[in-house]
Amino acid sequence: MGSFSIWHWLVVLVIVALIFGTKKLRNIGSDLGGAVKGFKEGMKEANGDKPAEPIAQQRVSGDTIDVQAKEKSNS
Repeated sequence: MGSFSIWHWLVVLVIVALIFGTKKLRNIGSDLGGAVKGFKEGMKEANGDKPAEPIAQQRVSGDTIDVQAKEKSNS
């Protein structure tokens, strides 16, 4: 009773697929894969030639950026 068998996991997988749908699960998987890939690339860059600049020093420019927010049209 302590561990689940393969049949329990298959039933859970089918229920999750029915609730969320395969398209949404595929999108979540690709987003997660992209995030992991970006993290790995960031770690490689951090271990490169120059040391990483602290975040506080990156934002010292003092300039303000003005933007306008636009609503999406529902066409």
